[in-house]
Amino acid sequence: MDYWFDPGSRTLEDLRKLQDKAIKNLSLEDDYGNISRIAGIDCAYFDDNIVCAMIVLDYASLEVIEKKFVCQKVVFPYVPRYLNFREGKAIASVFSEIENRPDVLMFDSCGINHPKRAGMAAYFGAVMDIPTIGVSKKILCGSSENPVEVGEYRKLIYKEDQVGWLLKSNKRSNPIIVAPGNKVSLESSLKIVKHCLKGYKLPEPTRLAHNCANETKKNIIDQS
Repeated sequence: MDYWFDPGSRTLEDLRKLQDKAIKNLSLEDDYGNISRIAGIDCAYFDDNIVCAMIVLDYASLEVIEKKFVCQKVVFPYVPRYLNFREGKAIASVFSEIENRPDVLMFDSCGINHPKRAGMAAYFGAVMDIPTIGVSKKILCGSSENPVEVGEYRKLIYKEDQVGWLLKSNKRSNPIIVAPGNKVSLESSLKIVKHCLKGYKLPEPTRLAHNCANETKKNIIDQS
């Protein structure tokens, strides 16, 4: 596990090669069967610590089944396009503790909508061989028309390839970016995220994971 997520003393060139190696295993074909459970992942930071929270939901009802979190020391600085090595170790740790394994894992991060197709959702999905989707708030690469009406979506194009969607999820918010990570098609990534919307900007899996990570951070700080 550390091989893929712990940067150790590797250079950025070494990490780029590791990204290239990981995404050779990417698949954009649906390979998840019937979805019974879906989970969301998000992280929060304080001082030199990272809190990673994972929420497992029943897919049909979107009711919470399980919550887990870990708190670890940050082992890598923020470097654009290398979030894999800043958050990956904590995400792998909390994922290993989940008792109700999800059929699809949703990240508050990029999927294939990354210059090397190695956003956190894509990289983690390829390394762990699981179906993943990325939902982000800002375009990292590519361009798109802006959807205007709630429920409207537009293709996100990077170097002539579609790498995701811009989806207007909420009347008061900017569009979110939806992209497959691994073992989920472009069409299904959009369909799954739309199913998980409950009137907020973010889909329930990542919205609840975001809330949990920040509440946990606050509790830890208050108790220290």
